[in-house]
Amino acid sequence: MQLESFLAPTAIIPRLTVNSTRQLLHTLAKAGARETGLRERTIFQALMAREQRGSTGFGNGVALPHARLRNLARITGVFARLEPPIDFDAPDGRPVELVFCLLSPDQNDALHLAALAAISRRLGRPNLRRALRGANEADAIHALLTDQEHSQPEAA
Repeated sequence: MQLESFLAPTAIIPRLTVNSTRQLLHTLAKAGARETGLRERTIFQALMAREQRGSTGFGNGVALPHARLRNLARITGVFARLEPPIDFDAPDGRPVELVFCLLSPDQNDALHLAALAAISRRLGRPNLRRALRGANEADAIHALLTDQEHSQPEAA
């Protein structure tokens, strides 16, 4: 699954300053509402409910908040680079600065899991994380996330 199939250039927030996970999820919900046409409150509540079941921070400064939503027509992503990073209760204890929010239709488990796996693989690459941390423009971040060169395995 290719990220460009569900991440629009308009869904990139290149420099976001927030003070808490709650504020971050609220901002992601607002961007998600713009991209999907769903209500911001609906998205925020779904993201908060998922986060309350356990942190979606997965280490190396990356978090992957996600929610499955009724009445969502298509899978949608929102990406934000945080300045400064915030605590996200990640397993490695590192603050989070790269956040990929995934919104999926609630009726398709396989699609949701495939998208989560694709994002995890992509953001698991150290060279891509370094490049994303240095990118300051939405277009540059979108290009990095959707570039096929960065989807190839790194040499050991």
